[in-house]
Amino acid sequence: PSDVGDVKVPKASGADARTVAEIYAQRAALKEKSVTIRGKVVKFNAGIMNRNWVHLRDGSGTAGKDNDITVTTGDQAAVGDVVLVKGTVRVDKDFGAGYAYPVIVEDAKLSK
Repeated sequence: PSDVGDVKVPKASGADARTVAEIYAQRAALKEKSVTIRGKVVKFNAGIMNRNWVHLRDGSGTAGKDNDITVTTGDQAAVGDVVLVKGTVRVDKDFGAGYAYPVIVEDAKLSK
C-alpha cells in the first residue's frame, strides 16, 4: 500500500461500526456478519477477479499486523479518499495463488 502518512479517521457510527483493529480482534464473532468501517484508501486495484480491491486504514492497529484491511467491492475509490464501507466479514479466505486473508470484508458498498 501507498505511504499515505499518519492516518487518523474517526470511527463510523452505528451498531455495526468497527475500527480496522476491532475487526481483526473480533473476527471470529463477526464472521459472516455485516460491518461498517470508515477508513482512508491506501491502495486500490480495479477489475481483478471481477471486483475492485481496496486496502483501508483508520489509524487503529499495529503496522504489519492489524492496521490494514482488504475490502472487495464493485465501487470505485482513489488512494487518499476517506470512505464509509459496509460489507460482510469473511474469515480465512483463500483465493489461491498466494492471496489468503485471515480477515477480509467482501461485497462492500462504498460511500464518501
